[in-house]
Amino acid sequence: MRLGKAVRGVAATLAGVLALTACGGGDEAGDKGPANLRMTVWSANEAHLKLFNEIADEYRKTHPDVASITFDPLPFENYTTTLTTQIAGGNAPDLAWVFENSAPDFVASGALLPLDEKLKKTEGYQYDDISPATLKLWQDGGKLYAYPFSTSPFGVFVNTDLLRKAGQKTPAELIAAGQWNWDTALTVAGATAGATGKAGLVIRDFDYKGWDNLSTVWTGWGAQAWSEDGKSCGFAAPEMVEAMTTLHKAIFTGKALPGPGTTADFFAGDAAMTVTQISRASLLKPDGFGWDLVPLPAGPKGNYSVVGQAGVGVMKKSKNADAAADFLAFLTNPTNSAKLAQFFPPPRQSQLTAETLAKTNPTLKPEQLQKVVIDGITNGVVKPSHAGQAELSQQVRAGLDPLWKADADVKAVLEGVCTKIQPLLAK
Repeated sequence: MRLGKAVRGVAATLAGVLALTACGGGDEAGDKGPANLRMTVWSANEAHLKLFNEIADEYRKTHPDVASITFDPLPFENYTTTLTTQIAGGNAPDLAWVFENSAPDFVASGALLPLDEKLKKTEGYQYDDISPATLKLWQDGGKLYAYPFSTSPFGVFVNTDLLRKAGQKTPAELIAAGQWNWDTALTVAGATAGATGKAGLVIRDFDYKGWDNLSTVWTGWGAQAWSEDGKSCGFAAPEMVEAMTTLHKAIFTGKALPGPGTTADFFAGDAAMTVTQISRASLLKPDGFGWDLVPLPAGPKGNYSVVGQAGVGVMKKSKNADAAADFLAFLTNPTNSAKLAQFFPPPRQSQLTAETLAKTNPTLKPEQLQKVVIDGITNGVVKPSHAGQAELSQQVRAGLDPLWKADADVKAVLEGVCTKIQPLLAK
């Protein structure tokens, strides 16, 4: 009960605080002297932070009005909650990474500084090179409120050594035979888990809490969390019931996925496959196991792709809003966008080629980049997002909790999810 109240409080805080943050703002309230900028990010990965800091150091060489730029990693699992708490406590960052699931709240609130004018007027920025499709989630009233920093499709990383040890075909072999689908993927995962004692397939960042990551599975059945207009619940639809029944059997009967309370880190060699994004490739060790990266398995509706998208925005009430916007323009210009592409697929159309991405992604082969990243961005759907996402997410998570038991009635549980969230969707 306390958790539910806390999350509802966060949802209300997100709406209220962001609206409050939208009032007034900018450099007029700032301290005189060089600015000290802080940007919240979700990743504490050393390779990511090293690159961020290199770009920031380069910027500061020609901008003496900026004394420091600090990248503040917040834990992924409660990133938005922590960011909102900082805002509510008067400790808002100057720039913030925003996930797709909270984009509607941040964008509509007016808490973020419009970026169009700054980016378009920055020399050499090439604003028109940004794919219009990647901007939609971050626009309101014709204005852009966050730059689509990363448009990253989900793929499947594969421990080929572990599969061969278990005597299983690799996804590459299954793809060549036209057999790479969820039925075969889950069969291979279950068999590998049984033969090796390792986990079969891990949906990274799900851990029976991050339910929206399951969209990487259910989209293959044509299922949706809610309708396109956001007003109707989709959890009780036949497609979702079929998808979640398949997943439930894979967990509790086929043992293809580690069960509740069990964790396995693919990048430490503890699982045969994991569903995640290419930014995680930096976790692969040069002297580690043999691996591959392939697209998501086909579902009953055929091949598909799911995209995770993150934007970076400037807080309108930042004491250094102008300086923060200028740094954002530098961070995302064509040169730096190309550098960042090794971890975060760019929205720039000219850079979305296998050849271009391969230059900064030596770990990944051009074929992998084409099939997983470029084709995925072209054909993918973005993970679920909705206004009031904090409360919706908590209700969905609570509604799905009974599903993670061996004897669960999948259809009844999913109908219960709709009972919980339909009143919120109808608002």
